[in-house]
Amino acid sequence: MKNLHWIIILLAATVVACSGDRLAEVDGRDISKAEFEAYLKFKRLNPRDDAQRAKLLDQYLEREALAVAAGKAKLLDQAAIDAELREFKKEMVISRYFEKFLQDKVSDQAIQNYYTANQAQYQERKAHLRHILLRTNPNLTDTERQAKRTTIQEAQSKIKAGKDFVKIAADYSEDANSAKKGGDLGWMKEGAVDKNFSAAAFALEPGAVSDIVETPFGYHLIKLEEGPTVVTRPLEAAKGDIRYLLRNQAKDGELKRLSSSVKISKESGS
Repeated sequence: MKNLHWIIILLAATVVACSGDRLAEVDGRDISKAEFEAYLKFKRLNPRDDAQRAKLLDQYLEREALAVAAGKAKLLDQAAIDAELREFKKEMVISRYFEKFLQDKVSDQAIQNYYTANQAQYQERKAHLRHILLRTNPNLTDTERQAKRTTIQEAQSKIKAGKDFVKIAADYSEDANSAKKGGDLGWMKEGAVDKNFSAAAFALEPGAVSDIVETPFGYHLIKLEEGPTVVTRPLEAAKGDIRYLLRNQAKDGELKRLSSSVKISKESGS
C-alpha cells in the first residue's frame, strides 16, 4: 500500500522547485503556493517547521492525485457530483458572507437601546406559591376521577377548618417533589404552568388559598405565600437574547437586499 501511495503521486503529481507561486503539478494542473496556503488556513494547520510543511504538502498532493485518478475511473455520476459541489459552494459562500457581515453588526449600544425601548418584554410577574395536587389523567374512570375530587375536597375542608396548609400538603399532595416541602413551589412566573392555575394563583391575596382548580395535571389547591411582584430581567441576563434577535433582524434585511440585487430570468415554459 505504501508503494501504491507513491506510485499514484509520481504518476499524477510532480513536485517542482519553488518558482514564484508554483509548488507542484498534478496531472498537468499547477498547484500554487496560494492554493496550498488557502488549504492550510481552511484546515487551521500551522506547520512548525519546513519538514512538517513538506509533509503536509505531500499529503495534499496525494489527495489531489487520488481525486484525479478516481475521477478518471468513470465509476461516479459526474453530474451528481457537480450538482453537490455547486450546492456546497452556495451554502459555504452564503454562510461565510454572513459570518463577515454580522461580525460587528450589533454593538453594545444597539443592545442597550433595544432593551430600554422594550423594557416591558423583560418584566414578568412572579409569586411564591404552594399547592396540593391530586393527579388525574384521561384514562381515569368517572368513579376514579370522583374519588380524586372527594379527596381534595377533604383536604380543602381541613384547611378551611384551620389546619396548617403545609401539613395537609405533606399528607395529601401527589406531587412528590413539592409535598415533602409542604407543597412549596418557590417563586413561579405567571403563565408558567397552566392558564387556569395562573389565573387562580395570581388572583389571590397573600396567605389566601384558592378554591379547587382543575388543570391537565389534576385537581389543585393553591396558596399564595408572597407576591405577586414584578421582576425585571437585568440587561446583562438579556444581552445574549437581544444580540441574537438583532443579528437575525440584520440578516433578514440583508437577505432581502441581496436577493433584490440580482435579476432572475426564467425561460418560458420552465
